Amino acid sequence: MKLNLLATILALALPVTASAHFQLNYTEEAMIDRPGDVPMGLIFWHPFENGHVMDMGQPLEFFMVHNGDKVDLSDRLEPARFKGATNEAAAYRATVPVKRSGDYVVVTVPAPYYEQSEDIFIQQIAKVVLNRNTLPTDWDQPVGLPTEILPLNKPYNVIVGSTFSGQVLADGQPVPGAEIEVEYMAAEPNLEFFSTSDPTAHPMPGGAVVAIADDNGVFTFGIPKAGYWGFAALGSGPVTEHEGKELSQDAVIWIRAEDLK
Repeated sequence: MKLNLLATILALALPVTASAHFQLNYTEEAMIDRPGDVPMGLIFWHPFENGHVMDMGQPLEFFMVHNGDKVDLSDRLEPARFKGATNEAAAYRATVPVKRSGDYVVVTVPAPYYEQSEDIFIQQIAKVVLNRNTLPTDWDQPVGLPTEILPLNKPYNVIVGSTFSGQVLADGQPVPGAEIEVEYMAAEPNLEFFSTSDPTAHPMPGGAVVAIADDNGVFTFGIPKAGYWGFAALGSGPVTEHEGKELSQDAVIWIRAEDLK
């Protein structure tokens, strides 16, 4: 049976340990007014529930793509401790050099994280798109990652009440029927103190919010609230094993939604 173009949005009761792990590439704003180094936090967290923070290992890659050029940013990583509401864990501070107009696709390829409760590894390859001067350049182009979500809407100016669509890719090919977990960044990090803030929303009853992609790997989700929304295609990557154990290689993208004023 073929799936509809619009993904089915489901509320699923999933085990807490299996849901809502999200790799953040966080900046306070996605639209950058002035040229300079933009502070960023790389955090592995449960931001919707303002929950447990997981330890990050040294990222395997940290880079940006601007005007089609890939720029290594690994020398801008600084180990830090992020303080969540219930614990603190290893994370990274970084800066992103935003100078010229255009898009800046920032990518983190983290080291696989061992989830002891499930005896599996998780690797969430995350990207976010920053922009300066509203000039679109790179947002709709794949980066060439093992797995990624290609946005079908400009990801830094999605209007609240509209929809966001993305296409899940693995080795550049669509992933039919991909399962996408949806997360709202209810507690945005305070980058000055590198700690959580007070949440502005709470998770819905019923567990993680999930969308299912169609035969072309395309999903659509209605955006009900302003802020950052994350989408994680679970196990969409081609690598399925790490150190002799199961690996869930996930594709993550963060988008910024704004109210229409």
